[in-house]
Amino acid sequence: MANMTKIVVDAMGGDNAPDEIIKGAIKAIHKREDIKVILVGQEEVIQAKLKEYTYPSEQLEIVNASEVIEMAESPVLAIRRKKESSIVIGLNIVKREEADAFVSAGSTGAVLAGGQLIVGRMPGVERPPLAPLLPTTKGVTLLVDCGANVDARASHLVQFAKIGSIYMEHVVGIQSPRVAIVNIGAEEEKGNALVKETFPLLQQCSEINFIGSIEAREIPRGGADVIVCEAFTGNVILKLFEGVGMALMSKIKEGMLSNLRSKIGALLLKPALKKTMKQFDASEYGGAPLLGLKGLVVKAHGSSKSGEICNAILQCVSFKEHEINTKIREQI
Repeated sequence: MANMTKIVVDAMGGDNAPDEIIKGAIKAIHKREDIKVILVGQEEVIQAKLKEYTYPSEQLEIVNASEVIEMAESPVLAIRRKKESSIVIGLNIVKREEADAFVSAGSTGAVLAGGQLIVGRMPGVERPPLAPLLPTTKGVTLLVDCGANVDARASHLVQFAKIGSIYMEHVVGIQSPRVAIVNIGAEEEKGNALVKETFPLLQQCSEINFIGSIEAREIPRGGADVIVCEAFTGNVILKLFEGVGMALMSKIKEGMLSNLRSKIGALLLKPALKKTMKQFDASEYGGAPLLGLKGLVVKAHGSSKSGEICNAILQCVSFKEHEINTKIREQI
């Protein structure tokens, strides 16, 4: 198929590898006939697991990788020393343009380092940001950056805003997406040195729809479509977002099962509650793309199950169809 999208998947990365990774890949190729998944990892292990499934063989390929980069390893050293690892081999396939994207739930540091060292940045991009979609009461918002650039400069944040706007407009379909910078108050004079330096630059940037500062409590309410910050702040927001969600779900379940009356009520509420909770499940939106590279690299959550891996693969198809890299290259 001429327009087939080829996605490399790190079969050995993540807490639930290889079982859930392979299961997610199988789900993806059953959903779409125009994708081909290249599973990279220990071939014998992958082959044994694939015997449990029925799937179109022409849509799946295995590339052997004898090494695995562990979570505790130094990312840069691991990328340089473990040339036969699933992450390094997978990223090199994308670098050679033999595939359109790379998906991994493995070591975040290794994926980020490998993305920049192997795939490489686009010309003009100072720092590629990691940008996940977060569920809100109004749909989704893009958090950029959440893990790639802990120490960022004002010029980096302005680029994050531009790249994030391109992504939200062309992938999510939001015209003139609202861009806000994370701050401790709405007033322009508030914030640390980085925020105060970046704020006027965002105001002067004609390519984006900058609406000012946003406080963390407004993010779940959909206060902006693109949330800009350096990775330290972004990662804290992301982890707190996930933690509060899990804690809230736990307490809701506990309350519903506390007595007979609540159990009966839970049965009546279950369909509506399930639909609502699905909208607030971050795994429904795939992984976090590392934007601004020459090829697409997507980092899935380390604890990803098959559904999130499947969604991350399908996310890559959307990225290619909307020619996001081309649009970023043209505008940056």
